[in-house]
Order: sequence, then structure tokens, then C-alpha cells
Amino acid sequence: MPDDLILDVQDLNKSFGGIQATSNVTYRMTPGELSAIIGPNGAGKSTFFNLLSGYHRPDRGRVVFKGEDITHWSAHRIARFGMSRAFQVSNIYPRLTTYENVRQAVLTQQKRTLNFIRPAARLAGKETLELLQITGQDKFQDVEAGNLSQGDKKRLELALALATKPDLLLLDEPTAGMSGEETTATMALVARLNQEMGVTTLFTEHDMSVVFGYARRLTVLHQGAIIADGKPEEVRANEEAQRVYLGDEV
Repeated sequence: MPDDLILDVQDLNKSFGGIQATSNVTYRMTPGELSAIIGPNGAGKSTFFNLLSGYHRPDRGRVVFKGEDITHWSAHRIARFGMSRAFQVSNIYPRLTTYENVRQAVLTQQKRTLNFIRPAARLAGKETLELLQITGQDKFQDVEAGNLSQGDKKRLELALALATKPDLLLLDEPTAGMSGEETTATMALVARLNQEMGVTTLFTEHDMSVVFGYARRLTVLHQGAIIADGKPEEVRANEEAQRVYLGDEV
């Protein structure tokens, strides 16, 4: 794997019941990218993310992350190694406060969830507050997560993902169900995390204003295969990408 790559996906194939979800997908990322995978429903985007993050195993192909072949690693091991994922449906504990949700993620990352000397409530306080401040959730730290707006739930999940100190952040439709104001705030946060903290980020999204407004590289999936890849303006001009997905949206 070249030294300048953080992710090197080689000929990834996965099928379910005869349906080819990914077909010979080869995809590479360099550190610091802010990139998007787009395509119509059923294109294979979620399957691709599942293969990267260890939730599915490929039929063929390899996933190399930070120079290590992680193709057959568990999702838990991959997360600890530095690839974190936030899902389309918020994966939070609704009856815990925002603070408690993030603290639990920090404790889990630090392998300090069970500690018989110091109570858990005293652990990881500094790290938890820092993550809440970074994601703008400190003002909601005493609010039960289930009572947050959709946008704030998504930003809380970002805080949970950041608790693992990721080198690569996968975001599955980070603005789904949000208002225009929430979308702008959330994507501004994603861009800031990428630019100021150097978190390499790959996201899926159906909102083309978000995709073309924030991603510096686009990859179009169709029926499990990559049909276009490049700078936004290059993909915008790609006739096959227009025919299959973009149409009049761009």
C-alpha cells in the first residue's frame, strides 16, 4: 500500500441472494480527504460502508486501512483501529443525557468502562466536555438524548464517533431528516472537523446541494459498480453519472 493512502480498497465484491451489491469496487483515499459516495437507492452505498467497517464480509477483494489488511476484522476491532462510523439512523441511548451518552463512548474507547477503584461518573469528564464543545452539544449536556432535535441527535452521534479518535470517519446520510438550518450547521461542523482536526471523512448523501457544497471528491455508484469518480465539476459533467443519477439536479 502506498505511503500516501489511508484507505486502499481492492476489487471488492459482495452479493446477497444472487443480487450483486458491490461489483469489483476499487477505491482509494489519501489522508485529509472530504469525499462523498453518491448514487440512487440500491446502488450499494450502505453495503460498501458495511464492508469497510466490518459489518459485512466481502465475497472477494481486500480492504487495507492504514497499511493493515482489515478485510476480516470485526467491526469493534476496526473502530478501535481508527475507523469510526455514524449511521443514518441515530445510534444513541435516548434515556441517557447527552453528556452520559458521550461519556460512555469515551469510557469504552479508553477501556475504562469497568473500574472498581474510581466511580465511572468521575472518569473521562474532561474528554467528554471537549467533545460536547467541539460538536456544539455542551448546551444540551443535561438533556435526555431522546428529546433532542434531529439535527442535534446527528451531532451527538458525531460526538460519539469522535470519541474513538478516528483517522477515518464514515457518515451515512448525515443530514437525513434535517431542516435547512440544521443541515447547514451539521455540514459546517463536518467541514470544520475535516479542516481543523484533520479527520479524513467519507459520507453518503442524497441532497445534492450538500454533496456539491462540501465534498472535494465525488464517486458515483450504480448497481454496485463505480461509474464516475473525480472532482465535483468532473462528475457533474460525466454523461453516465447524469443519466443514471444526477439528471436535472445539478
